[in-house]
Amino acid sequence: MTTGESNTPIQGAETILDPELEIIDPHHHLADYFDPPYLLDDLLRDTGSGHNVTGTVFIECGWDWSESEGPSNASAVAEVQRVAASAAESLSRRGAVIRGIVGYADLRHGAAADLALDELAEAGDGKLVGIRHAALWDPTPGLFAHRSRPTEHLMGDETFRAGIARVARRNLTFDALVSHQQIPDVTELARAFPDTLIVLNHLGCPLSVGPYADHADEVFARWREAMVELQRNPNVFVKLGGIGMSVMRLRRPSDESTRATSADLAEAWGGHIRWCIDLFGPDRCMFESNFPVDRHTCEYNVLWNAFKLMVADASEAEKAALFRETARTAYSLT
Repeated sequence: MTTGESNTPIQGAETILDPELEIIDPHHHLADYFDPPYLLDDLLRDTGSGHNVTGTVFIECGWDWSESEGPSNASAVAEVQRVAASAAESLSRRGAVIRGIVGYADLRHGAAADLALDELAEAGDGKLVGIRHAALWDPTPGLFAHRSRPTEHLMGDETFRAGIARVARRNLTFDALVSHQQIPDVTELARAFPDTLIVLNHLGCPLSVGPYADHADEVFARWREAMVELQRNPNVFVKLGGIGMSVMRLRRPSDESTRATSADLAEAWGGHIRWCIDLFGPDRCMFESNFPVDRHTCEYNVLWNAFKLMVADASEAEKAALFRETARTAYSLT
């Protein structure tokens, strides 16, 4: 892997590694509820801070969220409208372009989810590429409090699967947000819908909080066992990231104000991520930033340096897949 200097310094003495390597960031959010808010200017600042990030994919995050009892959720439609407007603006700005939008639709309405999907497609102005309805659930009280209130084994529910079928008919990707305990549910969903492309978010979230704290060996053993079964389904892709999230952060500095370096992240997560790449293959894996969520652990450009360190020995073709081509395929990006 080649390295090079950048005009933009990053954490400590680091410089941007392999600055010409083209990147598509397939997982970021925009919303004003983040502290501080994270909007288009913030995204362009991060994507323009040294690495060659040319495109991105926005993932739903409940911007101005409000619950809805019917199949259509007005706040989810409004979120896609705002992001579509930001995507249009990004075309006229220097730097990365928002090329795809993954919106939220309540798939528990089954075939009636068509109404929501119609509205999201119109709001997306040609940018809607997928749907995410989080299934993140755990029996531990208070461990998760997701706004969509998923229930145990949500993806096995017959009505939910009827909603997935509507997503499949539109050739949209389904993003699966689960914990490591729930990966078998994704496996069953992938078997039931072999022609639907499913993207597992954040490595399947091997957890390090609550009852999983201080049990990393057990967590990763169970995670690996589940991932081996999951990879047997060729319609499943994996996002390599989320490693700065508090629920799965391995690095716990004594001083919480200490920012992670790329070497810290590569040491903590490199082995797990390389194992995942070996299992699924680079053509089914893609690095993701998960910003601004992961910014509590490190800076944007430090995170991409860490990813580059993790696969320093990969071929140019493998790097092309991991950093951009798999994302293009998964989301049918132009």
